[in-house]
Amino acid sequence: MMASKVEICGVNTSKLPVYKDAEMKEMIEKIKGGDSETRDEFIRGNLRLVLSVIQRFNNRGENPDDLFQVGCIGLIKALDNFDTKHEVRFSTYAVPMIIGEIRRYLRDNNAIRVSRSLRDTAYKALQAKEKLIKLHQKEPTVAEIAKELGLPREDVVLALDSIQDPISLFEPVFHDDGDAIYVMDQVKDTKNTDAKWVEDITLSEAMKKLAPRERHILTMRFFDGKTQMEVAEEIGISQAQVSRLEKNALKYMRKYV
Repeated sequence: MMASKVEICGVNTSKLPVYKDAEMKEMIEKIKGGDSETRDEFIRGNLRLVLSVIQRFNNRGENPDDLFQVGCIGLIKALDNFDTKHEVRFSTYAVPMIIGEIRRYLRDNNAIRVSRSLRDTAYKALQAKEKLIKLHQKEPTVAEIAKELGLPREDVVLALDSIQDPISLFEPVFHDDGDAIYVMDQVKDTKNTDAKWVEDITLSEAMKKLAPRERHILTMRFFDGKTQMEVAEEIGISQAQVSRLEKNALKYMRKYV
């Protein structure tokens, strides 16, 4: 069904009407006046917007028919809230509304649960965002949303982050003629590698083989960052003795490693 990009939820998109901007403006004026027949025609003529949006969510494993129906709800909301006084194309306004409706649906059906208070804050933030979009015909900043809600910016950021859709580490983020680059390639830890973990475990085991005083000296020298003189003063021996004990301990550890 999705491969042909023709029939979605029983709707043959190849037979849908195509309207120009001027025509849509005239239709919207009629719709605002209560013309229900024009409203139905307008919605049918913009179903391709919904189709173009749901293609972005193909890799979520969701039923395309379900996403299409949810996207249609976003399309209807966009039509109800659209103001022709602002010189903005309907598609420019509608696409974010459709995306928002689909993301809301995916969040509500997400297996990952967050606290009720965070979800409530997030939904209030989304409502405030839609209100500001309708008012100013542009995407508001997080600071503007926080001001509208009377909340600290950090609380709004935390709430919105908590309901973000999870993505797979193996989801491709870039692909050319060569190998694909996946999310895991972008977030992998180059410092705490497997080799580093093995090395740390080996050193830890080697430290356990030392006598308590030698182990204490190396801990102060290489983990606490103290000089040989400071170590000598703390344990009550000469610097020469610290140097000799440190040298012998390191020699033993090299053999063990």
